[in-house]
Amino acid sequence: MARQTFFSFHYERDVWRAGQVRNCNLLPSEDQHGFIDSVDWESIKRQGDDAIKRWIAQQLNYTTVTVALIGAETAGRPWVQHEIVQSWNRGNGLVGVRIHNIKDQHQATDVAGMNPFEMFELPDGTLLSSVCKIYDWVLDAGRDNLGKWCEEAVGLRAEYGSSSTLTRANGVGKAEKLNFIPRITASAPFTPRSPWCPDDIEGGR
Repeated sequence: MARQTFFSFHYERDVWRAGQVRNCNLLPSEDQHGFIDSVDWESIKRQGDDAIKRWIAQQLNYTTVTVALIGAETAGRPWVQHEIVQSWNRGNGLVGVRIHNIKDQHQATDVAGMNPFEMFELPDGTLLSSVCKIYDWVLDAGRDNLGKWCEEAVGLRAEYGSSSTLTRANGVGKAEKLNFIPRITASAPFTPRSPWCPDDIEGGR
């Protein structure tokens, strides 16, 4: 049975490439979380940051693994950072998949971005990037291996206790505790609208 999976990505720049991963039919649509069209995202944004946090928490509630789809600017996106922290803190496996080599609607690839896991550390000071693995969707045959990567990520997370929470790495010897949002229960899983709209928006994920 496929795992319930949350996908974290930079909406504005990488929505097309993320869509290619989503449309590979590797997971049933009901097992995919984190996708949203521009109309619904704008509606949530208008309600403020707390509404966005609630939506993320509701999406994560159904999942056991989070896939960070890494593009050129993903690591610097505040909501992606939030999703990584919340994913780890609730016990999700975490794996990064580089998507910059996927061609966009103009048949162009992008530049590789920073590993977002380098921005966080465990209580003992271990960088998250030394724990969570990164793969490339194109070079590492993501279509064939995503399920295996997710299982591997869940196994790696299980090696750390539930009390293992992330802090933001702020340089040598400095760390800032990040906000933790507990799991909340929603009445039904989110179902992305079809067709999924790839329109760019300002100030998004």
